[in-house]
Amino acid sequence: MTVPAAVIRPARPEDIETLITMIRELAKYEALEHEVRATPELLNLHLFGERPFAEAWIAEAEGEVAGFVLFFHTFSTWRGLPGIYLEDLYVRPAHRGLGLGKALLARLATLALERGCGRLEWAVLDWNAPAIGFYQAMGATPMDEWTVFRVEDSALETLAGQASI
Repeated sequence: MTVPAAVIRPARPEDIETLITMIRELAKYEALEHEVRATPELLNLHLFGERPFAEAWIAEAEGEVAGFVLFFHTFSTWRGLPGIYLEDLYVRPAHRGLGLGKALLARLATLALERGCGRLEWAVLDWNAPAIGFYQAMGATPMDEWTVFRVEDSALETLAGQASI
């Protein structure tokens, strides 16, 4: 089933408040709402500032904002090609099951090919069976042999302080 009158478009500065709201909705679903530190000012700077670090697209269904994707470029030294990392894909509950998630992911895959990327990748919480099933149905495969590591906040500052050359 497809959504009539659905549109996927690049996010604009006037979408910032809506993006923040949907980021919080996604975080609440993932029981990680306490982790959200994004502000309208930070999103505006990093999506639309002098040096954008990420891009976002908005999905609209029948004139309502129904979801978004936020992504950025990566690079694979092994493949010698850029890639796209999907940071977040979110469709609001009232619009789920209508094909918007698939449309957002397919549009992002199209963009990856248009930009000469060798891959599209993302992380999924291991308990999120609906998302895992959705992604596998789209042809995605889990990278079971890889473990994601992260350094942030004071650990990032400590590590940076150890730079000697």
